Amino acid sequence: MQTPTGPHPPNSGDPLHLPSLGLEVRRPVVYRLEEVARCLHLLELSSSEGPGCGPCVSAGLQVHRLQSASQGTPGGAFASDSPRGDQPVPRSNRKKAENPTRKDTMRRVVRQSKFRHVFGQAVKNDQCYDDIRVSRVTWDSSFCAVNPRFVAIIIEASGGGAFLVLPLHKTGRIDKSYPTVCGHTGPVLDIDWCPHNDQVIASGSEDCTVMVWQIPENGLTLSLTEPVVILEGHSKRVGIVAWHPTARNVLLSAGCDNAIIIWNVGTGEALINLDDMHSDMIYNVSWNRNGSLICTASKDKKVRVIDPRKQEIVAEKEKAHEGARPMRAIFLADGNVFTTGFSRMSERQLALWNLKNMQEPIALHEMDTSNGVLLPFYDPDTSIIYLCGKGDSSIRYFEITDESPYVHYLNTFSSKEPQRGMGYMPKRGLDVNKCEIARFFKLHERKCEPIIMTVPRKSDLFQDDLYPDTAGPEAALEAEEWFEGKNADPILISLKHGYIPGKNRDLKVVKKNILDSKPTANKKCDLISVPKKTTDTASVQNEAKLDEILKEIKSIKDTICNQDERISKLEQQMAKIAA
Repeated sequence: MQTPTGPHPPNSGDPLHLPSLGLEVRRPVVYRLEEVARCLHLLELSSSEGPGCGPCVSAGLQVHRLQSASQGTPGGAFASDSPRGDQPVPRSNRKKAENPTRKDTMRRVVRQSKFRHVFGQAVKNDQCYDDIRVSRVTWDSSFCAVNPRFVAIIIEASGGGAFLVLPLHKTGRIDKSYPTVCGHTGPVLDIDWCPHNDQVIASGSEDCTVMVWQIPENGLTLSLTEPVVILEGHSKRVGIVAWHPTARNVLLSAGCDNAIIIWNVGTGEALINLDDMHSDMIYNVSWNRNGSLICTASKDKKVRVIDPRKQEIVAEKEKAHEGARPMRAIFLADGNVFTTGFSRMSERQLALWNLKNMQEPIALHEMDTSNGVLLPFYDPDTSIIYLCGKGDSSIRYFEITDESPYVHYLNTFSSKEPQRGMGYMPKRGLDVNKCEIARFFKLHERKCEPIIMTVPRKSDLFQDDLYPDTAGPEAALEAEEWFEGKNADPILISLKHGYIPGKNRDLKVVKKNILDSKPTANKKCDLISVPKKTTDTASVQNEAKLDEILKEIKSIKDTICNQDERISKLEQQMAKIAA
């Protein structure tokens, strides 16, 4: 690109003389401090307007003053502020020379997003949950689970494992004698609320079992020691439990035996056992939007996408993050996979992957050198990911889009105290009247502190763009339908008038399936006839289990009859001796 030294063409406006460079530039340039590179590119493009502007870049024009474009002329036009006392070009001349293409480009320099100004705010002390002994177990779990009714927190307990279940409104100091859920014989490692019943929660423990609990509607008044069902199948501690997003009574568990088991809670059976797909410890498991696939991150540095019903690996990436620290992998609504991990130099990273090509990430960003594992929380309605590092005192949040660089940093919420765990409220539990788009429950050493994320809006009306229809509590499929191969997206509900929790389905049906040990004669006939009527759909495994239960019932009844006879004989002997 040649440097013009002669006069400007006629009618080109008043030139600005730069004797030190031998240049005459019709319009000087002011750069944005944070967008220098982009402005340089725009100036090169502007050379198509005439010989007086673009050549400044190739000649190495010195910038004498940096100022924000917000202080410049309206509409993204360049203004001048020369230290030599040169006056800016009259606005009339500038308007004539403006290129509409450049104006549009300048408007896109700052990415437009309705979530750019999301801010977080911790609630007041009287709205926190105080005097809670948060668990100290060495496991990278969130230690907290939340739904629109309750908050559950894993706590320190002597002689076994326990967790608190508190109604959301029960803030303030929690008495040490407050009832707990304490049926496990080892420390509780993970808990998860059922998305289709706000009173049902699953827990995994070091005692190698998974337990499913039903919480009374108004909370606990006595400690709960008897679960609805105990799921036994792991040979080592169970560190992950996750409910299916759309099918009722389908629960996934993963343990340190490198096995993933998918249970039908309605019958207490392990129907899928993936015990040969992982060669090392599983860090986390995530369902996709309709529950047809799962993705896992494990200690062997691999990210796997698995079809659990076909029991095959759909996609796999070795060394998704090269560091030795734990990784996390979650599904996004569009089917991509988002991961967090560490580089070889122990820098924390986040990455975005496409299942069709796992060789290279769509985006890879390095963040900092902290040691805490990044726990991702994803909102599919707004495509925002919140990253909470264990031991950090901040929450970073990013927006996922289809435009490069795909993962856009939004902001950071910072506080003074480090977090030991984090709970994330489902969308239906938020206050739509205050433009609340997320609510976290941050665990301190002795306290649980809610943190509210808000989009500032002046209007008090319902904001449709912030609250698209979201997943409701109704299950789209029954467990049997999903195991037979059916898929369904979540049933969506509108939050326009707020979410009002309805009457949850009671778990008596579950108890009849697996715990009812004294059926009447009519019930026995019904149980025997069920497989005959549904031979085409019931599996051989279910029939064998049913026969086994009936045999056990008959054996118990025979034993009771024999004991009754023995007791009556002993009573007769006692009567004779007493006479």
